Amino acid sequence: MGFIEYSGIPESGSYKSRPHFKNYFYIGILLGILIYGVSFLLLTIENFQLNVRFLQFNKPGNYASPSRRSEFNKKIPFSNEIYNSHILAPKFKSIQWISEPDSRSNDKGAYVIKQEHDDGFKVVVKSMDDEEYSYVLIDKSTFTYNHIEYDIDDYIASPDLKSVILKTNVTGRFRHSTLALYWILNIEHGKIHPVYNDQDLISTVSWSPDSSNIVFIYNNNIYLKNIQADSVKQITSDGSTQLFNGKPDWVYEEEVFGSDIVLWWSPNGNKFTFLRSNNTQVPEFTIPYYTHEGNQDYPEISKVKYPKAGYPNPIVDVLTYDLTSEKLDEHALKSHAIKPKDRLITEVVWIGESILVKTTNRASNKQEIFLIDEKNVDLIRSEHVSNSWFEISSNTIFVPKNKTLGRKYDGYIDTVIDAGYNHLAYFSPPENPDGKLLTQGNWEVVNGVEAFDYTNNQVYFTSTMKSSIERHVHSINLLDHTNDGLPYIKDITTKEGWYDVSFSSGARFLYLSDRGPGVPTQRINDLKMNKHVITIEDNRELTKKLTKYDIPQIKYETIELQDQELGDTFLVNCKVTYPLHFDQDKKYPVLFFIYGGPGSQQVTKQWSTNSFSSVVAAELDTIVVTVDGRGTGYNNLNFKLGSYFKFIVRDQLGKYEAKDMISAGKLFAQRSYVDPERIAIWGWSYGGYLTLKTLESDVPDSVFSYGVAIAPVTNWKLYDTIYTERYMDTPEHNPIGYTTSSIHNYTNFAHVKRFFVGHGSGDDNVHLQHSLKLIDGFNLNNIENFEFMIFPDSNHAINYHNGNKIVYDRILEFFKKAFDWKFI
Repeated sequence: MGFIEYSGIPESGSYKSRPHFKNYFYIGILLGILIYGVSFLLLTIENFQLNVRFLQFNKPGNYASPSRRSEFNKKIPFSNEIYNSHILAPKFKSIQWISEPDSRSNDKGAYVIKQEHDDGFKVVVKSMDDEEYSYVLIDKSTFTYNHIEYDIDDYIASPDLKSVILKTNVTGRFRHSTLALYWILNIEHGKIHPVYNDQDLISTVSWSPDSSNIVFIYNNNIYLKNIQADSVKQITSDGSTQLFNGKPDWVYEEEVFGSDIVLWWSPNGNKFTFLRSNNTQVPEFTIPYYTHEGNQDYPEISKVKYPKAGYPNPIVDVLTYDLTSEKLDEHALKSHAIKPKDRLITEVVWIGESILVKTTNRASNKQEIFLIDEKNVDLIRSEHVSNSWFEISSNTIFVPKNKTLGRKYDGYIDTVIDAGYNHLAYFSPPENPDGKLLTQGNWEVVNGVEAFDYTNNQVYFTSTMKSSIERHVHSINLLDHTNDGLPYIKDITTKEGWYDVSFSSGARFLYLSDRGPGVPTQRINDLKMNKHVITIEDNRELTKKLTKYDIPQIKYETIELQDQELGDTFLVNCKVTYPLHFDQDKKYPVLFFIYGGPGSQQVTKQWSTNSFSSVVAAELDTIVVTVDGRGTGYNNLNFKLGSYFKFIVRDQLGKYEAKDMISAGKLFAQRSYVDPERIAIWGWSYGGYLTLKTLESDVPDSVFSYGVAIAPVTNWKLYDTIYTERYMDTPEHNPIGYTTSSIHNYTNFAHVKRFFVGHGSGDDNVHLQHSLKLIDGFNLNNIENFEFMIFPDSNHAINYHNGNKIVYDRILEFFKKAFDWKFI
């Protein structure tokens, strides 16, 4: 109708005779037929595509997809943009407790805290003894030296609060290590001068307990600086690129100590002990860097001493320096069970004037503990486990004798294995190989001893006793016992949650971080008075912001899986993040987000609202599932299986973990609101390995249609010794296990609709070699249904040159296409 009206009106706007009407009429008819034909053709094609989808997936029409969002309410839907803005990220504040000379008997709860403001920050001293007390240590975030301005990156206050070490010009090395310039700020005079000089970068520094000295590591040698004399003495001179003093090499930093320093002061500060690591026999791995500034034409080459499974480890020795006698002693750890070349040193702690050293063999199934004094090196405990391993433990704590309080001898509290679970035991005197068990049960103590109150024999620890997916704080009396011979356990935290703790030096005050599942808070409690004293961070602004946003809902489940090979069922923890306005009458895609490494845990009640899983759930109308299958830690749901739930993966990584992911995938596929043809899986690092292992093993079931593996291990022969051999033994002793645990059945990947692999070329942890060998295997077997992306010069975290944002964008886009049938 509109066409006739328009064609009959001339440009002048008045009617005339209609000699051209027929021409316009016929042209209009032809155009109408043409438009109708094109529309019909497009509609036919679209219907054909939809019919193909319906025929292929055999599902009802009411399914969710990225292009069909749930109804919008008045709140702002959570999105990738919001996630990247960190607007909903909680704040956490760290404090440094100060160990005063009388703090064990008169704990005033002095601590140092950084206070942020618009122009930077200041660092102040606070005291729980006087809530009004506030003393400024650092009044601004920059300082000037020799006409050059420096930004303060970090600080360490001396125990006597008279000086502060400042850290500037930080250059990252590996996960826990840096190089930096270090300075000393004299609080009284306000003067700043270098720890060493203002040109040379130092590896790390450490205050002596009495604040009179600083040790620092420069060029892998140890130096001692006397504060009062302002003098520097070189303690070791054999440091080189092959030999490290007081500083861990790559594998010990990554897999044992998680620190950039392996040096420990004696309690009174008159001695320190340290590790010397000889890497002469450790093979080098070469990493080229292509985009670093100043190396535009030829790559910058970095060589890292990296022992792969089966290759020589660094030879590590224990040495002690006496500041009074200026004598340096090396301690020979003599053992008939563990050869020096196969020995790992896993913990060092001062027990009064003696030193306790824990060691294991390469397979981590033999453990020997030595006690070193001025005259002797004694083997005091020798232990062996079968079909399991000794974890890297820490937080062994010295308990000095006090006859008045019932402690007749010196002793220590250590983490021991009881029925496969980590528990606490008290050894007194230290030479006693038989400890008194302090905790016991089908649950675990986490992180050993958190603190010891020397005035009332209270031992503080965190555990999974209340729930395997929570962390709670408890205390026991060291000398107490009930009818079963164990001390009564008192709960410090009772409300559902995941608690991190830090205690003042006398253990009277507790810095308690409630990390979820609600909005995180941090406060200090007085344990003596049994009350909350001060809130450090309440995240009040975050709580207000959350009312404006539509956030995916998170629920926790316990699901039952079955192993047909073993003919048994067992329970696993599961976390499910649901799409916005979840509707059980729809069909949703499901994405499994996994890690699954031995002893690890992903399903926890930590606050996780501002997460990538929430992005996927909100933007892609997708259910995101995380399952902690066999091999992971802290599962206390299976009394029959017990600790074997974790240790079942010994010598055969990937086998049971992949089985459990496939079983869990099948369970979710049976739920009425799940689209079984759109189930996917993704993970990073070990999670990337498990993703690939699951896709490789998912034959003939084909539960998972899509997958993403970021920085994956693909062959355990290519990963480092200490981590790999703890679970797999050596390739020499377990050749079949290494073969079956690798990604090797390349043709099995043909069943996957599409998958994506990403890796940083500068990854010093899981080398790019893993993914390149994987791609080579795919090429040789004509596997082409995947995408591969390299992130130039990025490390394991893929955070170089905007890499972290891009990798998550790529993952999100990949699953958006997958769940919207773009890969059919």
